Amino acid sequence: MSIPKLVGIEQEYAITVDGQKEFNPIWASFLVVNSYRSISRISWDYDVEDPLKDARGFKRNGTSMVVTQEDNRAINNVLKNGARFYVDHAHPEYSTPECRSALDLVAADSAGRIILDMSRQEANRKLESGQSIQIYKNNSDQKGNSYGCHENYLMDATAYERIFRQQGGKEPEVISHLIPFFVTRQIFTGAGKVGSENGAPKVDYQVSQRADFFETLIDGKTMCNRPIINTRDEPHADRSRFRRLHVIVGDANMSEYCTYLKVGTTQIVLRMMEDHFIGRDLALNNPVRDIKGVSHDPGLTYRLTLENGKRYTAIEIQRIFLELAQKYLSDPTRHRDPLADDILFQWEEVLTKLENDPDELVDRVDWVTKRWLLRRKMRSKSIPWDHPLIRRMDIQYHDIRPKKGLYNLLVAAGHIHRVLPDDQLVRYFVENPPADTRAYFRGKCLEKFASSICGISWDHLIFSGTQKNKMVFLSDPFKGTEELVGELLRNASTAQELLDALLG
Repeated sequence: MSIPKLVGIEQEYAITVDGQKEFNPIWASFLVVNSYRSISRISWDYDVEDPLKDARGFKRNGTSMVVTQEDNRAINNVLKNGARFYVDHAHPEYSTPECRSALDLVAADSAGRIILDMSRQEANRKLESGQSIQIYKNNSDQKGNSYGCHENYLMDATAYERIFRQQGGKEPEVISHLIPFFVTRQIFTGAGKVGSENGAPKVDYQVSQRADFFETLIDGKTMCNRPIINTRDEPHADRSRFRRLHVIVGDANMSEYCTYLKVGTTQIVLRMMEDHFIGRDLALNNPVRDIKGVSHDPGLTYRLTLENGKRYTAIEIQRIFLELAQKYLSDPTRHRDPLADDILFQWEEVLTKLENDPDELVDRVDWVTKRWLLRRKMRSKSIPWDHPLIRRMDIQYHDIRPKKGLYNLLVAAGHIHRVLPDDQLVRYFVENPPADTRAYFRGKCLEKFASSICGISWDHLIFSGTQKNKMVFLSDPFKGTEELVGELLRNASTAQELLDALLG
């Protein structure tokens, strides 16, 4: 049986400084990350990470990053909500804590946006007069640079290895199942973009911000020669039992609805793959071309050719996955996530509306909402798609400031469909970790015992000791929950008391 699909998102935010002649994105990112009020000066333990390991069973050539102790503490900020907030190359990056449900993930991701804006405001107080940091949750700067919104899904180790390997002369399941799903998923998860980049054919407007930047099918890289399927093999958990599927193909969404469907539908598809349920071979003849073809056609009539010669639209391929999911979850012997029925309902509704008239989704799907905004401005000003004002609005849609970002202004005016009934859960996740994953233990230890922690990573904490340090492993992402360790954490007044209780 498949295991629950714990999920987290790593969001690289775009950053700029208005009024600064010699803008340095690395310096600005350092300033933002180090301006957050809840900061733990704890080193991130890179020793257990090996980004060169490949899911296909080999190790790629290259050298791992070496970080000095001083830089480590400067670029890394691990928060009491279980998240990691750090400098990743030239971006501030926010990695959510591990979440069980798509709804929790939506709230944790939105909490990251609040944390970035709080940090931005504090950082601005340290700048010279006339200078101001601006931060955007998007994937493209319209100058040829793209940055990621990476999803991470917990998978069973045996199933993970199976889907990446050929069996009986057949293509790996990532080719026949996962790639067709990811290439077509963008029709309801795309963030929308004016124009094209990276040598792609010229278009006025497209569905996805990331599609133009994918150049190959499968690879372990993320910053160049970007693959649709990323094969970095870093489980951040017990390797004998778990793996982490690192998904780099998705857009950064402002819309809660898009994030909810992006994560919820993917969780279901991965469960079906683990349980050998997807019997159809949907392998695409040219996925790298198709991911751009789907994105470049907001009319959604583009047809993808399968290796068997059959041709489908992206909506039709998504309906195949939806019908399989409906059948899969109708089996009473399978574990049903409490949100499963709603995700199936929303999945079917979004496909129906996309088929009938995408503008019916103007209040919930990012690429449709942005297109509506831009078209309205173009009509009022009698200007074309490539006008500088339209390109500025494209970026401003993603501005994280509540009273400046175009998307946030639509939310404030009541024009946007919310997945979360209010911001209560978002505010909770700004300060607190999810209660039902190992993030609870990590976050609560940082809240109570940060001064006694000298090292940290996703799957362990290192407590400093008088004679030797003590490492506490979190190799099972389902342990360390409030149910299992909440009482121990509440009763321990010191880190040593906690360690004694855990040993006991």
